[in-house]
Amino acid sequence: MELWPGAWTVPLLLLLLLLLLLPTLWFCTPSAKYFFKMAFYNGWILFLAVLAIPVCAVRGRNVENMKILRLMLLHIKYLYGIRVEVRGTHHFPPSQPYVVVSNHQSSLDLLGMMEVLPGRCVPIAKRELLWAGSAGLACWLAGVIFIDRKRTGDAISVMSEVAQTLLTQDVRVWVFPEGTRNHNGSMLPFKRGAFHLAVQAQVPIVPIVMSSYQDFYCKKERRFTSGRCQVRVLPPVPTEGLTPDDVPALADGVRHSMLTVFREISTDGRGGGDCVKKPRALGEAGL
Repeated sequence: MELWPGAWTVPLLLLLLLLLLLPTLWFCTPSAKYFFKMAFYNGWILFLAVLAIPVCAVRGRNVENMKILRLMLLHIKYLYGIRVEVRGTHHFPPSQPYVVVSNHQSSLDLLGMMEVLPGRCVPIAKRELLWAGSAGLACWLAGVIFIDRKRTGDAISVMSEVAQTLLTQDVRVWVFPEGTRNHNGSMLPFKRGAFHLAVQAQVPIVPIVMSSYQDFYCKKERRFTSGRCQVRVLPPVPTEGLTPDDVPALADGVRHSMLTVFREISTDGRGGGDCVKKPRALGEAGL
């Protein structure tokens, strides 16, 4: 009896070949391992968002849903063998609104954010995230504030509404004042929107610094291993009595204090600089 190859023969052979190649790529090419880890990281977040959406939808759009997202994302650091060490949480004001400002290095910032995120605190994010599939919908349900940075008038209007929300609904917001991800081991100049917001609402600014990821992550070198990240919450900076004229000095002062701490807590004492390869220890944890 002659066996006729079915329509699925070629796809199955290609799948089998891919499965045979994956272990070889994993152990022989660091770049393949990097891309696999990042693909899994993003894919896993999208999958978790699918699970979170029905639960969050019960409340509708509500900042309390951020607790659900945080609970579902906290475990990811264990999958990658990343230790997140947090200090200074006693600096969070106990019972008032405030604006959190943090440095922005990569999508891995999500791990540090979820570790230290205070209650009733939501990020301000670029509007493009709203269209990121299940993640965008989950963020919308959790009360994330979306801003179209290309339309200055709309952004200013949203910030004015946020200032009112801070005061009337006891909400805290998390802002990345650099405005974009920064891989150079330092901090970009701060945009002043978060500081205008804090001054307008007359609420404190709470700086949060995440150490350089250079000992375990480097996009330029396609390197992603396990490692340690320090998260430091700094004392709140009051804004009572300040006016818009004080914003430039306020932003520069906060950036200076954050950059000082960043250099102090980052692995090499110089704020990371260019990515530096480190030998992997035997028995290293993570994917």
